[in-house]
Amino acid sequence: MSKSEESEGLKIEMFRKLLGVVLLGGLIVLGFSKPIQLFLSIPDEIIMFEGDQTTISSVTTAVATLGSSEVASLIPVGKEIAVNGAKSGSDILDLTVGNIPIKKVDVKVLPDFKVIPGGQSIGVKLNTRGVLVVGHHLIHTNQGDRSPGEIADIQVGDIITKINGQAVQKMSDIGSIVKKAANNGQALEVTIVRENEELSKKLVPVKDKQNEAYRIGLYIRDSAAGVGTLTFYHPDTKKYGALGHVISDMDTKKPIVVNRGEIYPSSVTSIEKGSNGHPGEKLARFSKTDQKLGTITRNSPFGIFGEMNQEVKKGLYDKPMPIALSHQVKEGPAKILTVVKGSEVKEYDVEVISSIPQKFPATKGMVIKVTDPQLLNETGGIVQGMSGSPIIQDGKVIGAVTHVFVNDSTSGYGVHIEWMLEEAGINIYEESRNEKRTAS
Repeated sequence: MSKSEESEGLKIEMFRKLLGVVLLGGLIVLGFSKPIQLFLSIPDEIIMFEGDQTTISSVTTAVATLGSSEVASLIPVGKEIAVNGAKSGSDILDLTVGNIPIKKVDVKVLPDFKVIPGGQSIGVKLNTRGVLVVGHHLIHTNQGDRSPGEIADIQVGDIITKINGQAVQKMSDIGSIVKKAANNGQALEVTIVRENEELSKKLVPVKDKQNEAYRIGLYIRDSAAGVGTLTFYHPDTKKYGALGHVISDMDTKKPIVVNRGEIYPSSVTSIEKGSNGHPGEKLARFSKTDQKLGTITRNSPFGIFGEMNQEVKKGLYDKPMPIALSHQVKEGPAKILTVVKGSEVKEYDVEVISSIPQKFPATKGMVIKVTDPQLLNETGGIVQGMSGSPIIQDGKVIGAVTHVFVNDSTSGYGVHIEWMLEEAGINIYEESRNEKRTAS
């Protein structure tokens, strides 16, 4: 290659690089231009309830049209477009410039849906599925100290569901089975559930030399109790949701698998005030002799769920209220409903610091901060037992309080209401699809 050819090649290479830089710079400038920013801000999908209004940015010269005037309507608002949900169904929003289509937006209008917000303090009584193993202990025998349960590889967190083929539902079931088998010199065939897998273990009871009784060397539990806050009640289905987080066993730290359970009225007796590094707590009492409010059929990461036996009146927000989907929640002022003394539900000011629009269920969708001076004075912010307190924004139920930040007792997480409804067996999206199929 001659020097002139080499020089020419370098010039071409430099030109290509310069052209690339210019094109990249042009794309960056174009990307920051207002029309492009407006276009990119337009969502691919709009989901709303009947009667809701969603405002989207409009490209200055774009024309917006809907395929049907029955499902939704359009109202120009300055340089923006307001989409009004009129009737449940689906439509397409077309944005065009001249005759050139630039954007298609799916519009889905869901049937009007309302729940009654809670806020009441409730007592919770859970009965586990089978009997939960919470520890091992040694039995003093003539042959030395041993734990038959540990020897049989029965672990903390295992759930005993059967012994020798006989169903085990409560702790008292085990004593008679063990005594009968031990007297016959039999090993126990113990059926356990571990991490959703059913296993079989051989366990040989041993005789305690102190009282001559046969033991299996396991600490077990068949129930749990606590207090929390009711989040919502859906009068059409009688279903409710509460707590906003799973109930775990205090020893195993694992979620309790519910066989059955109940909720009861609860009264807050005092508050252990929270501070940074030390979460506070509502101290409350309830009695299982009180009239049962409802059943517990599900204990999930989103709370406890079941059916109410009766509607709970509280004199505050007693009428059904619309809900907001996760993408409709805004940063800014909101309120929570909760009890800090006795059984009176009051509303308190909070701030939604951040909210993540979620397409799939997640437990930590919001960060909230208590701003109400009275609540800060009485509780220090968010305390244990406040979990499940409904969050209200712009006249809609948007979610529930779930966890306090350990290092900032004034702030914590919230879960979006739509995921709690789904866990309760109320699928607002499925209801919409069913309605469409019925109408077709």
